[in-house]
Amino acid sequence: MSGTGDDAAAGALCAVHLPRAARSGRVWEAPAEPVERDLPRVGRFPAVQAGQPAIERIPPTSALVGFRGPTACAAAGITYRQLDYWARTGLLEPSVRTAYPAGAQRLYSFRDILLLKIVKRLLDAGVSLQNIRVAVAHLQAAEPGDLTGLTLMCDGATVYECTSPQQVVDLLGGGQGMFGIAVGAVWQELETTLGRLHAERTDTGETLPGHDPADELAQRRNRAV
Repeated sequence: MSGTGDDAAAGALCAVHLPRAARSGRVWEAPAEPVERDLPRVGRFPAVQAGQPAIERIPPTSALVGFRGPTACAAAGITYRQLDYWARTGLLEPSVRTAYPAGAQRLYSFRDILLLKIVKRLLDAGVSLQNIRVAVAHLQAAEPGDLTGLTLMCDGATVYECTSPQQVVDLLGGGQGMFGIAVGAVWQELETTLGRLHAERTDTGETLPGHDPADELAQRRNRAV
């Protein structure tokens, strides 16, 4: 998956520049030797340069964070055509910012993208759009803290909500083929994915660059060569 922009490269240590010696006639003075013991020991690859404020990282689950359409598609595993169709037909509209007035960029919350991902899985399981609409409306009405404890079970026609392992066992004991979605597992997977992608602050419109530890490690290795 790819973000909506390039990750900002972490800053490298600046080289220490010594002033050139003054010239008098034809005599050149040698530059002063640097005193290593007087240099600050800030580490070879500091996350933050000395004297700079720490970069604020807001978790993707925060209400202060929104995601544009292409990012939502990449995280949910759907096409932009699906995203646009579901928004226009009212199946799942962005809760942060819609496409109205004309020309505005849709902005999706973490919860919106969680539901997009679940809708995709229900469609893949053969559940009808009518039943998916009912499931989406129910999940939108649920408290955020309750979502991670839910398991959705479906037999291809009906979607069941299970809040305990025993309810899952009872459904499986019916002898009918069932497909399950552990919402908590989808939540954790999505939180990791969106943490690597670009986002936008909902209050200021500021771009929040993604943070991919693998990319940061690669940049540090390249600087060390």
